[in-house]
Amino acid sequence: MAAVPELRGFMLPRSPEGRASIVPAPPWHYSGDVLTIEYRTEPANVEALLPAGVEPAPDDPGAVAIIWADWQSCSETGEELLDPVRSQYKECFVVVRCSFGGETYSRCVYIWVDKDFALARGWYQGYPKKLGQIWMTRPVGVGRAGPRLEPGGVLAATLAANDRRLADVTLTLRGSSETGGFVNALPMLHSRWMPHIDPEAPAPLDELVTMRSQDVEVGPSFTGTPTVRLYDAPADELAALAPIEMIAGYWRQVGATFAGGTVLG
Repeated sequence: MAAVPELRGFMLPRSPEGRASIVPAPPWHYSGDVLTIEYRTEPANVEALLPAGVEPAPDDPGAVAIIWADWQSCSETGEELLDPVRSQYKECFVVVRCSFGGETYSRCVYIWVDKDFALARGWYQGYPKKLGQIWMTRPVGVGRAGPRLEPGGVLAATLAANDRRLADVTLTLRGSSETGGFVNALPMLHSRWMPHIDPEAPAPLDELVTMRSQDVEVGPSFTGTPTVRLYDAPADELAALAPIEMIAGYWRQVGATFAGGTVLG
């Protein structure tokens, strides 16, 4: 009898050569345009999204960031860059701040992406990713079909899922900024969770993990005055994070690498 080949691949589906895996092994490199809108909601709205043992941040517990990103990503070989459909995607994610073990963290509570490889990659990391439709205004350096990165330029972004609009925002630029915001500026605290195949058994994967990007590079940051509208939908709860006060908005280019994380509990 011929030897049965070993099935390979970082994630499912595993195959004889491993090329069928939905995503290759890390490290994963990212470069992209990032639009961040920060505001405050009622702190109780944030607390309701935190798992047991995780507390609201001791300062500014109602701060929220909704972030749109247009990414190009690849694994260590960079082969995806020669087949751009495997490297380009957009996402919108919602970040709050929280406290665990005496440390303050950023935590992604909702996130939507428009490619399956980004969805699977996020589930591995602990991001609660869902599929959605994400669009962002592109700033331009030539022509009139877009805003310039200068005072008065207006950027916009939208999020939809399952045929429902979930959010739209605008950012009217005022000028340069020293930062790209504070809500998403800390190590991430994620939950990696998977239910058991036996409905009576406890979850076989139930971890609280932390991670931070490596080799981070950022371009010039621009800030301005934001607007945000959130919409209710049958299969989403984003509207529960309704704003009560706007903070600021930011646009910048970001590059970073993910290479792994640490289990906290």
